[in-house]
Amino acid sequence: MPCRRPPLSDTSRSTRVRALIALAVVALSVFVTLTVPVRLGLDLRGGTQIVLETRSPSSATPGAGREATDRTLEVLRGRVDALGVAEPTLQRSGDRRIIVELPGVQDPEEAAEVLGRTAQLTFHPVLAVEDPGAPKDPAPKDPAPGEPAPGEPAPGEPAPDEPAPGDPGRGERVLAGESGENLRVGPAALTGGDVEGADARHDAQTGAGWHVTVDFGRAGSDRWARLTGEAACAAPGDPTRRVAIVLDDRVISSPQVDPSVACGDGITGGATQITGAFDDAEARELALLISGGALPVPVETVEQHTVGPTLGARAIEASAWAAVIGTALTALFIVRAYRLLGVLAVVALLCYGVISYAALAVLGATLTLPGLAGFVLAIGMAVDANVLVFERAREEHTARLRPSARSALTAGFRNAFSAIADSNVTTLIAAVLLFLLASGPVRGFGVTLGIGVLASMISALVVTRVLAEFAVSRRWVRRRPAVTGIATAGRVRTALTRRDPHLMRRPRRWLAASAAVLVLAGSGVAVRGVDLGIDFTGGRLLQYATTHPVDPERARDALADAGFPKAVVQASGDDGLTVRTGQLTDTEADAVTRVLSALDAGDAEGGKGGADEEGGAGGVEKVRDELIGPSLGEELSRNALIALAVALGAQLLYLAVRFRRLFGAAAVGALAHDVVVLVGVFAWLGKPVDGIFLAALLTVIGYSVNDSVVVFDRVRELLRGGGTGQAGAARPLPDLVNTAVLQTLPRTVNTGLGAVLVLTALAVLGGDTLTDFALAALIGVVVGTYSSVFVAAPLALELSPGRATAATPRARRRTPRRTAAQTGA
Repeated sequence: MPCRRPPLSDTSRSTRVRALIALAVVALSVFVTLTVPVRLGLDLRGGTQIVLETRSPSSATPGAGREATDRTLEVLRGRVDALGVAEPTLQRSGDRRIIVELPGVQDPEEAAEVLGRTAQLTFHPVLAVEDPGAPKDPAPKDPAPGEPAPGEPAPGEPAPDEPAPGDPGRGERVLAGESGENLRVGPAALTGGDVEGADARHDAQTGAGWHVTVDFGRAGSDRWARLTGEAACAAPGDPTRRVAIVLDDRVISSPQVDPSVACGDGITGGATQITGAFDDAEARELALLISGGALPVPVETVEQHTVGPTLGARAIEASAWAAVIGTALTALFIVRAYRLLGVLAVVALLCYGVISYAALAVLGATLTLPGLAGFVLAIGMAVDANVLVFERAREEHTARLRPSARSALTAGFRNAFSAIADSNVTTLIAAVLLFLLASGPVRGFGVTLGIGVLASMISALVVTRVLAEFAVSRRWVRRRPAVTGIATAGRVRTALTRRDPHLMRRPRRWLAASAAVLVLAGSGVAVRGVDLGIDFTGGRLLQYATTHPVDPERARDALADAGFPKAVVQASGDDGLTVRTGQLTDTEADAVTRVLSALDAGDAEGGKGGADEEGGAGGVEKVRDELIGPSLGEELSRNALIALAVALGAQLLYLAVRFRRLFGAAAVGALAHDVVVLVGVFAWLGKPVDGIFLAALLTVIGYSVNDSVVVFDRVRELLRGGGTGQAGAARPLPDLVNTAVLQTLPRTVNTGLGAVLVLTALAVLGGDTLTDFALAALIGVVVGTYSSVFVAAPLALELSPGRATAATPRARRRTPRRTAAQTGA
């Protein structure tokens, strides 16, 4: 009779399904990684980001809404396209903000000037050329709060007469011409609304070179013919034969009507050419200004970031080295701790990196500098799920509850799932808050962190499981169980078993010690104060690379003598300086550059160096320029407090749903302890609290809750009579909590070491921008590991009304009691 293959068991079938899923995910990720590049943020590839906010054109009208912002966006898009920037990005953010990204643009002053011009484009007859000393009409300034806008009547005054059609403005004015002379111009004859388009063209055949072609609409064509016909009545060379094109009360061009045009006829046909000694850049800019016309509403620059390409390249290189070294150290540690399974976890870790990168590419997410930090940090956090599984498998195997490595591993994956899910959900809450409430690069960090969390779950629960189950099923592995790494208890667990400490016998002592640490750290906020960065206060940050080391104290004194007494100067790297000040104009920022240039050149008097066209001066190179408006700073401060409050509330709500309210309150109490300690340490160190710190703080919140979740998940299991220890139905609650702490402490130590190795590499190699982030996260990991054991657990005991015994757990209704094989880690 023919032999029949025995039917597949449910276990074999599920293993094959997981293997196919893992293979498909990894293969697809490799394909995406090789074919789809990740979009780099401007802080990595260099360029300028400008955030503009539309405002009401007058104090009497409501604020600019979505429709006005959309019209403004279209005008700005035309202006940016005419600038010739490669791959620019413009998008509306909310109802009133527009984000403009200009890769490769290192002169934000010029870009902001072109984008922010809002006055109406007008065409005027030239009446005369005034003497150079004659006063000219000043350009209008933005009104102060409560003052009427230019041209708007003051409260209680009658509105001026409306201009007649074809005469948008009345009265003569003296304006500065493009060549330096003062021009007296008559009333406006046309506006930008009469222009249909303008284009810069080059005529090499006639030798005319670059010129600008202007097309008018039907009404504008008649008005242009009338204006040029009147100008043509003057003799060639006479100033009154010229026509002034005015934007922002500045004459951007004043061409002369060609001698071939007859008096009274004018230029007809609806089109004209403006010729002159233009180069390509001047012709394109003039065409841009004429065709772009006026913005529908005024705009204000509320945020500006400029990063030089060298700084971005150094950041990528530093982060890459931090990722490589951190991953290598983590790999050595996990291989040393778990042997064969550790090797397979390292392979899964590499798959995690590929999956994360592919997800970023597919979603079209922008990888920013904080995002790189999140990517590197997620490497350390990705080990967490593997450690949870391997430690549960160790417990099952060493306690002889599972006779084989394969059955112990299967139980480890099953029992650790709830703890993995709960701990990762808490981190996802922090990532979502960063995305919703942060802005700019910090939002990119939230995206990267969220993708990293999901990718780590896939790599641990699918890829690692497939590889591990395949390995432990081999005959040579079954003959040598010690090679798996889960046949022995491990050093930490062995030491705890030998000493059997009762850490929770006097929980109030731990709480008193924690309170002392809390007071010591919190006093830093009261004594030193919190140094809020420009993200929250508004202001300007300038970072320079110098050819020689410049003493920050000397630079601070020189800037104070130059009129910047509140400038905060700090060393940046080996040869560099960072200057933080309040609101600075571009002229004042150039003055700061000149002062530092003089110091770099050895001139102690300062102020004698001149800035070159690229923003550098005398060896000083401006590699970073950030501007945060006061209104945006207030908004970010408000959002930071909201994010912190929502994070604490969301964690409490989630933990109250998943656990008893008692455990949720204890975990949030430990979380508040970590937040105060971290802020206090930064206050004592004098480190700035900015958007990067906010990203680190919310990450610490997620990480800290992870450890508390694992401990309370084990307490919940023991309360239900499960676990590898003594059933806890009638045990004293301190003993039961102590058992849970001792059983989960090996996982806590191993996970903390993995994160510390990665963060240490990031702090040492990550560069100036990421050093503070890595330091905050490093402090948070250490404090969070401590608080999960010595704050959360003792606090739960003190809050428990019946802590003498564990006989009064609040069971969920309609929830059946589960066995040890069905409960968490």
